[in-house]
Amino acid sequence: MSLSVLMESSPSPVLLQKQSAFPTEFVWPRGDLVHTQEELNEPLIDLEGFIKGDDEATAHAAELVRAACSKHGFFQVTNHGVDSKLIQAAYQDIDAVFKLPLDKKLRFKRKPGGFSGYSAAHSDRYSSKLPWKETFSFGYRGLDSNPSVVHYFRSVLGEDFDHTGWIYQKYCESMRELSLVIFELLAVSLGIDRSHYREFFEDGNSIMRCNYYPPCENSGLTLGTGPHCDPTSLTILHQDQVGGLEVFTNNKWHAVRPRQDALVINLGDTFMALCNGRYKSCLHRAVVNRERERRSLVYFVCPKEDKVVRPPQDLMYRSGETREYPDFTWSDLLEFTQNHYRADVSTLQSFFPWLLSSNPTSNF
Repeated sequence: MSLSVLMESSPSPVLLQKQSAFPTEFVWPRGDLVHTQEELNEPLIDLEGFIKGDDEATAHAAELVRAACSKHGFFQVTNHGVDSKLIQAAYQDIDAVFKLPLDKKLRFKRKPGGFSGYSAAHSDRYSSKLPWKETFSFGYRGLDSNPSVVHYFRSVLGEDFDHTGWIYQKYCESMRELSLVIFELLAVSLGIDRSHYREFFEDGNSIMRCNYYPPCENSGLTLGTGPHCDPTSLTILHQDQVGGLEVFTNNKWHAVRPRQDALVINLGDTFMALCNGRYKSCLHRAVVNRERERRSLVYFVCPKEDKVVRPPQDLMYRSGETREYPDFTWSDLLEFTQNHYRADVSTLQSFFPWLLSSNPTSNF
């Protein structure tokens, strides 16, 4: 199957067929393409006991989270409360979006500086090291009484996709509920007030992204998603059974095994700042398959735009640690990563000098 790409040099899309002359825009450096056969062996955490308030189960889950997040920030959860039928419906319905003719998909393409809409290989933002994928993204506001996701689908895709809008409205609602549970577990694992992070994120916003990775005959030359750390706070991902998610830890890439009944959780840069670096936001990537298409559903949790990101006082007081990161707001970091910087392993380190230069009066 071909991958449609918007080339900056042409106002019309260029369809890339399977061909011997692989487009250089999709070629990644050799250092990024190192192959792995090792698995991550991240913990698989059963949330049932924690959700029910079982003390022993809570202590065990917190211990597993603490170990994983201190090392690489990745773990998987089962008995998470998200209906498996809803997950499958989300896959089935989004397939219809990606299978639309290209000219129709371009009608709702992502606008410069924004994150909602269709994107082919992120070529609207970059001209080299393009990822071999198509994405469809949109926002979700948890405290909005109106079904904002339904309205978005209706406005950009029309009433034919009304059902898909309702599927993703329910999916995002389920993701939000799960994210608040995960934030409680993270707080317990850090030894702070269980409700601290839950309350911090209750009025937050999120980004939902659906990824489609076509097969690629030259899979050894390109990547589905390049090495990066998520600038957001928490990521909840479901990947299909093809696999492709990999995490860089101990100086090696490790594959994350797909589990149909599990959701992959990983921490982002914003949460790393919220816990003063105690837990890690880890480098990860997605490889593509030579013969099989791959899909994933990704829910990125973010705080409300104007909230100040800083670690809780009881964490700092009890540990006696000094601050690793200055205060910032999510709106500033989002502006930086959407318009000025391609997220990688050094996003936060690059962000703070930019923030200081943009806001000379910042309280650093």
